Amino acid sequence: MKILICGAQGFLGRHISQVLQEAGYEVYHGVREPKLPERLTDAEEITINYAQDIEPAIWEKRLHSLGQIDVIINVVGILNETADLSFDAIHRDAPAALFYAAARCDIKSIVQISALGAADETEHPEAMTGYMQSKRAAEKALMASGLSYLILRPSLVVGIDGGSSQLFRSMASLPVLGLPGRGEQQVQPVHVDDLCAAIVIWLADERRHSMILNAVGPQAMSYRRMLEIYRKAMGMPAQCMFSIPMPMMRFTASAARLLPQNLLTPDSLRMLEQDNVADATDFAMHLGRPAKSHKDWFTGIPEHMLASSAIAGWSLPLFRYVLALVWFVTAGLSFGIYPIAGSLDLLQPLGVSGAPAMFMLMAASALDLSLGLATLLWPGRILWLMQIALIVGYSGIIAIYSPEYYLHPFGPVLKNLPILALLAYLFAHQTDTRRDTK
Repeated sequence: MKILICGAQGFLGRHISQVLQEAGYEVYHGVREPKLPERLTDAEEITINYAQDIEPAIWEKRLHSLGQIDVIINVVGILNETADLSFDAIHRDAPAALFYAAARCDIKSIVQISALGAADETEHPEAMTGYMQSKRAAEKALMASGLSYLILRPSLVVGIDGGSSQLFRSMASLPVLGLPGRGEQQVQPVHVDDLCAAIVIWLADERRHSMILNAVGPQAMSYRRMLEIYRKAMGMPAQCMFSIPMPMMRFTASAARLLPQNLLTPDSLRMLEQDNVADATDFAMHLGRPAKSHKDWFTGIPEHMLASSAIAGWSLPLFRYVLALVWFVTAGLSFGIYPIAGSLDLLQPLGVSGAPAMFMLMAASALDLSLGLATLLWPGRILWLMQIALIVGYSGIIAIYSPEYYLHPFGPVLKNLPILALLAYLFAHQTDTRRDTK
């Protein structure tokens, strides 16, 4: 059986592909950006752009070029819109074009990964976010296509490498955490293994009756309780949590749209407030067993591994921002916040005065400013090595020309040691200089 997975590079797509290949299926990966040659998997990759491929003719040509595809699995999705990526194009228009083309190409079955919405969305469709409206529009297009389908509506999906799961683990590892309201919003996380198992079971049935399944774990829980479970899985003591009033959360979410992030938005906060739960009976019947409970989310994974990756999730950006702040403040002080005459006096032991001293001071300030910007925008191993070399060089010059600063009670030079340790930590964790790690 030949299966095309659209969105195979994402968290769900990777897991689904691995499970299907292990089960003996022939899998094609529909991806936006093909991997580098040295990182190719056994599956053939097909370039797909859901933001632009919204015409059935595009999909018909693509499907014909692949030969006879038996099943298409659509896992493509975005959590927030950008100037180039819209919910309507990616969640509604492109899938609708794909379903129409699939029917024309005699492809019989579709698996659509949708999303679990609010329990009362049928009675109050006006309360649905743009994300949920586009997801439901794709479902309607699929149901009207005449194809057999499995529509899975997962709640939050748990997995060691899942983006949301990593985010919640990082939040749970913080020393102190603010909760929206009292943190009593209801969620019902499902493990990625159960989602994959549901697909394999449906594919193995030759009849493949069309069905919609709410893919949820066995128990609903509060948002606060979920974070407590994550923290316990990491072997950490109880976390200090405090309540943030919802009006303040809504204001913060609106203001956060101006920042380069897509985690806290008015829509994401709204969906959390609407709760995200469903009856788990049908999903358990389809699996032939109860879905994994929270006790089995991270079976076999050592606590320290979960904790270290979670802490790195917030400590790495924190260290970068603090380091950038040090460079910015140093540059500002040298540019004139601290009296320039006093800064020039510090250069006298080097035998530099007058115009050369001013030039050296301004050049050093510009270098500090440049390093601050690079730390924020272009982190990389070479940058960390440059900063280490610069600090060691400064410390060496001070040791030769102004050794009294090593004995100063405020320890201005000794404070370079924790900065060097911070840089060593950033260097060790910088695994890919091409990746945006902001």
